[in-house]
Formats: sequence, C-alpha cells, structure tokens
Amino acid sequence: MTQNLILCGLLFLAGNIAYAQEPSVEQQIAERVKNSENKNFVSLSVENDSIGGGTDQFYTSGVRLSWFNVNTPVPPMIDEIADHIPTFDLNETTSTFFTLGQNIYTPEDIRIATNQDDDRPWAAFLYGSVGLATLENNHIDELEVTLGVVGPEALGEQAQKFVHSHVTSSPIPKGWRHQLDFEPGFIISAQRRWPGAYYKTIGDYHLRAEPNVNISLGNIYTYLGSGLNFTFGPYQDRFQDIPPRVRPAMPGSGYFETPDQGWSWYLFAGVDGRLMGRNIFLDGNTFKSSHSVDKKPFVADASAGAAFTLGDYRLSYSINARSKEFDGQDGESVYGSMSLSTRF
Repeated sequence: MTQNLILCGLLFLAGNIAYAQEPSVEQQIAERVKNSENKNFVSLSVENDSIGGGTDQFYTSGVRLSWFNVNTPVPPMIDEIADHIPTFDLNETTSTFFTLGQNIYTPEDIRIATNQDDDRPWAAFLYGSVGLATLENNHIDELEVTLGVVGPEALGEQAQKFVHSHVTSSPIPKGWRHQLDFEPGFIISAQRRWPGAYYKTIGDYHLRAEPNVNISLGNIYTYLGSGLNFTFGPYQDRFQDIPPRVRPAMPGSGYFETPDQGWSWYLFAGVDGRLMGRNIFLDGNTFKSSHSVDKKPFVADASAGAAFTLGDYRLSYSINARSKEFDGQDGESVYGSMSLSTRF
C-alpha cells in the first residue's frame, strides 16, 4: 500500500510540477544544443554491485556504450515508429543515440552449483538500441527501440567468469548451467521529462528539479514509471544532463558542456518508481517453462552521485539502491555506477 502511494505521489508531482517551469530554460537548452560545436557524445557506463554494495548478487553487472549525436539523420525504423506516436514530434532539436550493452543477473549466492528454486534465475541480456531525443515546448521526449537476446547467447557466463578470474577476487560463479534459455528480446520505451519544472539560483550556484514519466513495453520489460531528479552545481555550468544509466533507471542523455574555466562539477540525486507488468529476469522465459520467482508489483530506485568535467571529458559516480524485486529476496540491491563521457 505504501509503495503504491509513493508511485501515485510521483505521478501527481510529475503532472503538476510540469506547469511551473520557466519556458526560458528549455529555450536556452535548445539554443545551446543547436549551436554546439562538438555534437558527438560517447559514454561508457559500468554498473556493478562490487563498486556499490561490495557483493555479487541479484542485478550484479551492467555495461552500456552509447553514442549520442545532435545532427545524425533519424533512422527510418525509428522515424516510422515516431510517426505513430501523436505525442512525439521531430524538429530541429531532435538528436539520435545508439547503444550497445549487457546486463547480468544472478542469485544471492553464486557459489552454489545447483538450481536455487527460492532465488532469482541466472540470466543475461545482450542488446543494441537506437533512439531519439527531442525538445518540444516545455519538455524533452525520448523514444528508444531495443533488440537483444537472453540466454547463453548473451555471453553472461563468459563475461562474469572473465571478470572474476582476471579483474576482481570474487568467487567463480558455478550456477550458469541453470540460466534462462535463448529468447530474442524486444523493448520499446518512451519517456517525457520536464528539465525546467523547478529552477532556483542560489548565489553562484543553481538547483534544478526535473520530473519524468516513462513507459516500456516488450517481452523483456513492461512497466509504467515516474521519477524526480535533482541537480546542484555552479550556475555558469548549469546546462548539464544527468549521466546515462542502464535501463531501467533514471534518465540521462550523456549531454554535457565544456566548462569555460576548464573544469567543473555538479551533484545529482533522484528517486524513481515503476509498476511492473513484466520482468523476464524474474518471470522467466516467455514461450517455454523456466525457473521463475514471484516479482513485486512495485519497484523503487534511489540514487545520488557526483560528476566532474575536465575539458571535453566527464567522469561520474553514483551509489544506487533498488527495493526488493521479488518475494523472498534477502535485502535490497545496492550497486555503484561509473560513467566516462567525451564530446567531439
């Protein structure tokens, strides 16, 4: 009951704060994006519980490489999908982004070789995606199409064993023979956020609150969500977006500006809630019988971090907490997220 009230509150806040923004904030963002000399942004994001909670369990690893460009022509497939979404408009601010990534999920104890019926399935997801981001009036709309594979073809076993053997001192995982079977994956995601919903200048610094609503449909994830993000930093470097994260997570495009003084910083934090319709990594394979657990209908995330920009490079780190995702889960998930971005 409490979790449902939290989500309702987030949805109410997102719908009402959106009308309080100053239009000039969005206009400034649009103008700076169009006039930017460096229009390419490449980001490598790594999420892992070993750099957050110091464990190897549940959502244990996510790697995402993304390229964001403000001038690339819209891919025909995404253009066709956008034409059928009445709330999504293409204009001179429309930007395109491409992503490659891999997510890994394991039970709590990776040293157990037998199947753990009361814990989540072993699973991995290897994927690629293409998407659009466009600024329209007082909001930013994002549309993303993701295609990938679940199962041994997602290379989760090889990736985790390599890292545990050559990078960390973590134990070698022993239960990958019980992972979900092969299944093609598809997700279409849409998101709207209001970057100028609340903006306050505090001396030489700025504070911004940005609500968002989002939806994902597919055999990998189906959910409806809403959230609220905050950023705080020097006023002269106020046009920075939150670093990109691995879905499902709080939004961030990877856009940032080169500081006039050579370097800068900012802090960010947020909360996000999702009503879950489907999560293949808990529900199991779609078209055949497989190991599964009873998922929670509502999942909440909280995050806090810092970003440092030096010239055309930005490094960020955040600590993230995710509420229990399934019945019988022993504690929440805690993981760290690091992102290195460059613009050119």
